[in-house]
Amino acid sequence: MNANPKFTNQLIKETSPYLLQHAHNPVHWVAWSPSIFDDALLQNKPILLSIGYAACHWCHVMERESFEQEEVAEFMNTHFINVKVDREERPDIDHIYMDALQAMTGSGGWPLNIFLLPDGKPFFGGTYFPPSTLPQRASWMDVLNGVQQAYTKQIEKLKDQANQLTQHLLTKNITASLLTNTEIEDTIATPQEVELIGNRILQTADTLWGGFGNAPKFPQTFCLQMLLRNYKLNASESSMVHAVRSIDKMIQGGIYDHLGGGFSRYSTDVQWQAPHFEKMLYDNALFIGLISEAYQITKKESYAYVIQQSIQFIERELSNEQGAFYAALDADSEGVEGKFYTWSYAEIKNLIDPVIFDSFCAYYQITENGNWEHTNILWTTESFDKSVTPEFIKAKNILLNHRATRIRPALDYKIILSWNNLMIIALCKAYAALGDESYKSKAIQSMQWIETHFSDEAHDYLFHTNTKGIKKSFAFLDDYGSLIQAYIHLQEITGDTTYLHKAKKWMEYIQIHFVDEEGLFFYYTAKYQTDVIVRQKETYDGAQPSGNALVCMSLFYLGQVFDHLPWIQQSDQMMKQMRKMMLQYPSSFSYWAQCFNRMSSDLIELVAVGPHVQQDLKVALSVFQPNKIILFIAEEDTLLPLTIGKKNIDNQYFICLNKSCQPPTPKLANILALI
Repeated sequence: MNANPKFTNQLIKETSPYLLQHAHNPVHWVAWSPSIFDDALLQNKPILLSIGYAACHWCHVMERESFEQEEVAEFMNTHFINVKVDREERPDIDHIYMDALQAMTGSGGWPLNIFLLPDGKPFFGGTYFPPSTLPQRASWMDVLNGVQQAYTKQIEKLKDQANQLTQHLLTKNITASLLTNTEIEDTIATPQEVELIGNRILQTADTLWGGFGNAPKFPQTFCLQMLLRNYKLNASESSMVHAVRSIDKMIQGGIYDHLGGGFSRYSTDVQWQAPHFEKMLYDNALFIGLISEAYQITKKESYAYVIQQSIQFIERELSNEQGAFYAALDADSEGVEGKFYTWSYAEIKNLIDPVIFDSFCAYYQITENGNWEHTNILWTTESFDKSVTPEFIKAKNILLNHRATRIRPALDYKIILSWNNLMIIALCKAYAALGDESYKSKAIQSMQWIETHFSDEAHDYLFHTNTKGIKKSFAFLDDYGSLIQAYIHLQEITGDTTYLHKAKKWMEYIQIHFVDEEGLFFYYTAKYQTDVIVRQKETYDGAQPSGNALVCMSLFYLGQVFDHLPWIQQSDQMMKQMRKMMLQYPSSFSYWAQCFNRMSSDLIELVAVGPHVQQDLKVALSVFQPNKIILFIAEEDTLLPLTIGKKNIDNQYFICLNKSCQPPTPKLANILALI
């Protein structure tokens, strides 16, 4: 290998657990930086950009099969500038090149392996490539040889292809609204259209096992939340039935960890039995938020149990114990997917009380031959309630304690701003549902940690990640958008209006640094970030809400609270641009649909100002009403028009519907009856 340190594996200098996993490969990996383009140009080599994340199973497989092999590494080192990116550390890079791959092949996924010209423009790519040729899939060495030959002999053709792909990215960016201005309609947000959204979401519903579509099945929490909103607004029984069916089937399934709490990323089958075992912070945050809302409506004790157990899992396995939360747990341990979570029949027989052994095995589908790949995943087709009997809880705790002695899956200890914000929102929703004071305390503590550890020294801007104290990457739009939402939720559960003023500050910030040339939508990256080939505008709601959808929701809310008409108008115009695509494809824009729901019915402003109003806040929060603004504060805030003139000493409660206020009442029950 070349002794020149510039041409050796440079990843040992990084903080990302994913990059460090590759730090001892014989491949001369470097991390993303502007210098990779200079090196590629100087050496006249294409760039091989390989993107993955620490909990990615097939990333590990490809590393083991290809990147750890000396012969493969030698060819890569000779002919390519080899760049490794953690998609969670640099989602902006991942978004750009995943879009390019999908344009090339019609599909995507991780690992993402894509080849670039020295100027960063993509010309060829794929996902996992095996070490030997398979039907319909070339081997990795075949791909490397093919790209190297094409770069040497057909460079002009590659340049044309790369330019076309880059132009596609730019065109997609310009038309982020998915509509031309002439197609925008003036009408906006009616209850009938919310019902239409609900019905269209239900078109792909699995009415037997819950969720949507076929395997692999993802929780699709935004779609289920939209069904809850359709039920609340339009009394849609079909929406409620499917939302509850889906939640019930998921918490019965193996996607839910019946011993320790928490949810895996997705199920590999339609029954939710066999998950892909990686556990992501954002998935768990979003599911806790969903099931908290479902509990507010149903008051099902099984939902309360799952909320409590899932928060315990996050505190136990994803917390830095100072208020912040780590990114993920790997699917694999000891090189085997799911080994940490699965059980042999004999193990369970040796551990739990013989009196309940047979009923425990029958309930959790445990057999001597195994219910999945010769081992057993705990899952059930019966009511979840049986699993929370004292006998079963005792047995599960025994298994949980034994499991703790096993070799654990790797922890991705990155702390990601947007994911932590989503967890704060989840804790706020859990507090609203259950009234557990510890959830409120944890949410406040987490925000304090974020404010301290994600800002620059002057508190002028924020970073995207903090890994072992090292802050990296300028924060992206969804970091700021989710932070603003977290501040809004914190104010509602605490009555502390300073959170609203902080939300307003960051909204003003993104209007300066992220807004597009039309002053309407927002770029994913700030204008001062210059190391990407295009600035994208994300509108699609994927596994997490799009940054633009988060901002649209907050513009509408903060515009009402601060009586700032330009923000209300901006949110209205954003929604008008998105309306047609959202109505046609609501499953792909289901967080946008939640904002649309807010705009479609009476906005409820519930205000109380006085020294004792906090005592009734829990009651007000416990009601599921997604179209309400709650301001229960101890003293009048003259910067919040909704609170002016409502100062009192007798705990008077005020309710306004679409800026039409009812007479004050000393009884909160009278107010809640109206909503």
